[in-house]
Amino acid sequence: MLEKPPAPASEYSSWLPRHHKSAGYARRLLRTFLAEQPDGERFLDAGELVLGELVANAVVHAETPPGRLIFIRFDLHPDSLRVEVHDADAKPPSNPHAAAEHHESGRGLWLVSQLSAGWGCRPRTGGIGKMVWALIDGGAQ
Repeated sequence: MLEKPPAPASEYSSWLPRHHKSAGYARRLLRTFLAEQPDGERFLDAGELVLGELVANAVVHAETPPGRLIFIRFDLHPDSLRVEVHDADAKPPSNPHAAAEHHESGRGLWLVSQLSAGWGCRPRTGGIGKMVWALIDGGAQ
């Protein structure tokens, strides 16, 4: 008996400016990408939040020369969505923690850790900086 091969992964990538509007634009790109995929909407809520936080971190916290861009990549498999955000700062993000009630920021990576099946950071292959990734499980809604 022949087994049906797994469905091929669908991918999308784009370069974005380091600008405060880039997180919103990245979320719109993800919505469009997932709308075109069978059953892609099940990754939408968690995917948008995670991607938005990772892009916002790259914009706000990456110490890079002017003009450096951010690279985003989506990789959809039948049971998971992997999002990547690349920036030109080699310094890894701080460990996630719950921010104090009175703090206005500092919850981003904690949210990423809570909404994803896993996340991590590594140096960019063949380039300067780092890549931060997160894996969204198909049941993580």
